[in-house]
Amino acid sequence: MIQSERFYSAIKFTCVLLCVVFTMHVQASGIVTKVGRVKVEGNTAAIKSETRAIEVTDYLGRSLSFSKPIERVIALAPHIVENVYSAGAGETLVGAVDYSDYPASAKDLVRVGAISSFSLEAIVSLKPDLVIVWHSGRGANVLEKLEKIGIPTYASDPHSLLDVARSIRDYGALTGNADIAEASAKTFELKYRSLAALHQESEAVSVLYEVWNQPLQTLNNKHIISDVIRLCGGVNLFGDEPSLAPVISVESVLQRNPDVIIASGMGEEQPEWLNDWYTWPQLKAVKNKNLYFISPDLLQRHTARILDGAEIMCSQLDAARLKLGL
Repeated sequence: MIQSERFYSAIKFTCVLLCVVFTMHVQASGIVTKVGRVKVEGNTAAIKSETRAIEVTDYLGRSLSFSKPIERVIALAPHIVENVYSAGAGETLVGAVDYSDYPASAKDLVRVGAISSFSLEAIVSLKPDLVIVWHSGRGANVLEKLEKIGIPTYASDPHSLLDVARSIRDYGALTGNADIAEASAKTFELKYRSLAALHQESEAVSVLYEVWNQPLQTLNNKHIISDVIRLCGGVNLFGDEPSLAPVISVESVLQRNPDVIIASGMGEEQPEWLNDWYTWPQLKAVKNKNLYFISPDLLQRHTARILDGAEIMCSQLDAARLKLGL
């Protein structure tokens, strides 16, 4: 028994000695291994980890850097929630805002407020690694507050359809889901290019996109919905307005006389107020019965589903062209 123990002790000593000798050889020669990279500086050797930092630039041009994938995310807009899921990172979400209802599992997320108002205490209590803020959606105020208390933030502010793909890629990179995010982004871009090719030669038609009726509100060319209108070969009738979501008058609509009026609303059903335009039969859109509706969930959220809304709009504008003889 004693001889056996001595035998195994001798083997262990030999293994340790060999490991020491091998390590000294590695340090002297600067060999790169799977464990790390050996760097020789004079008579000392420092092993540096090969772990690569995650670096992303947000929509404000700020550079974000993390040593490891983000594990706890709070999303302060419904479209951000949806894009995080599209990036394959839904499991990282620990908080969201009201109306974050897609996909269905998003309904179970803890609420930290609404798009227009957030509870800083609720956000802090969830101990997020990152808070994704919609900068245009009144997120600028909370952005500054979060930065002051040391919570990392990513400012999202998409204004074009291709920004959707960018957002998905960024969220995938931040959460360690780059491969899934890349696949989702490429699928989106492929559908975008297909729609663009179908309508690049279409005759232009003027469009009033009516967000709401009282007050009468539309969107300018900086809004992503204007990019949808352009994709379908349309022209935003009030795209030149300086405000992102300007309030306009009925008189201005009568003066500009749109070929098509597309209504938004609050749900899946066409709003009754769209028919109010029949009060002015001289409008081209009314005369040719080019009054349409698209669910706001498909068009007003900066997500992959916006191309589903775009397909509907493109079909509506094609129908309008036939009625107009274009």
